[in-house]
Amino acid sequence: MVEMAERIKKLPPYLFAEIDRLKEDVAKKGVDIIDLGVGDPDIPTPTEIIDAAKEALYDAKNHQYPSYVGMYEFREATARWYKSRFGVDINPTDEVVSLIGSKEGIAHLPLAFINPGDYALIPDPGYPVYPVSVMFVGGESYRMPLKKENNFLPDLSSIPEDVLKKTKLMFIGYPNNPTSAVAEKDFYKDVVELAKKYDFIVASDNAYSEICYDGYKPISFLEIEGAKDVGIEFHSLSKTFNMTGWRIGFAVGNREVINGLGKVKTNIDSGIFQAVQVAGIYALNNSEKLNEPIRKIFQDRKDKMTKALSRGSFEFDEPKATFYFWVKVPNGYTSAEFTKKLLEEKGIVVTPGNGFGDVGEGYFRISITNPRIEEAVERIQSAI
Repeated sequence: MVEMAERIKKLPPYLFAEIDRLKEDVAKKGVDIIDLGVGDPDIPTPTEIIDAAKEALYDAKNHQYPSYVGMYEFREATARWYKSRFGVDINPTDEVVSLIGSKEGIAHLPLAFINPGDYALIPDPGYPVYPVSVMFVGGESYRMPLKKENNFLPDLSSIPEDVLKKTKLMFIGYPNNPTSAVAEKDFYKDVVELAKKYDFIVASDNAYSEICYDGYKPISFLEIEGAKDVGIEFHSLSKTFNMTGWRIGFAVGNREVINGLGKVKTNIDSGIFQAVQVAGIYALNNSEKLNEPIRKIFQDRKDKMTKALSRGSFEFDEPKATFYFWVKVPNGYTSAEFTKKLLEEKGIVVTPGNGFGDVGEGYFRISITNPRIEEAVERIQSAI
């Protein structure tokens, strides 16, 4: 008999895989489904990026093994983009590593720095990959509650001293998935101070920085003085350029942390297909031109969703960034009960808040990566 390893047995069902299974069951009954679950943009990748990749496909040198840490030209483009967008100086030689999407880098980071028994500070609710990657290496997760009364920022002062002394890594992510909250310089300054005091690494997940609204521009953790001394930042081309399926991202920041992550990758994967990196270079070099039309589409959808939810008297904070709405579940339901009701009775897929952690109970997440917004909210209202 084949028996799974204990670490696999401990895994909860991956949230979005479980939603896909339930969605298939409902679709078989002939229900018209409107999927507002996964944050996967429905808008195609810009044609210019596709053309850059197409041309690179015919270059024979791109058919060989790529660099483990990424083409130097891709790392240069990343450094230029960080300087232009955030005013942060990045050395392309040793302060950038390319990733097969930021999810891959986030999942591999604990392998480089956490020993069994070490702690990682994890936001709750938060991206499910954070605690799973820590569990895989035998680490312990201390969950930092993200609550509305604290603007969905962790209360750093409430973390126990004995936990901080054993902490090796802290995950933060703003603009935030799933709450859509944003962080400003004062919060990041406190994070840097805490990390220096207790000597741990900060991993900032900044994948949604370019999906922003009403003139608001999210900042980078690395803009803060001393941030590069303690941490790195992850970014992905997935949301910025509608390239989720291309699997390309990067991490930038502290050279020792970048080096550790690079060592893991050298032994586990063989890098990103170079034709995809060439497309990524084009995207980063033409970021504003390519991203602005995408941002305008999501701005329109954000405005429509805000109006529709307000008409329905739902409780939520209008997002400044991301393509998510974090909405209070109506009275009388748990997160799981309400989202299951929406799917089975109305064909609406949303994500239960408790799928992102226990503190997410009482909320559900809506993704505006589907244009059928008014119709979706009408169905949600009719289910109450």
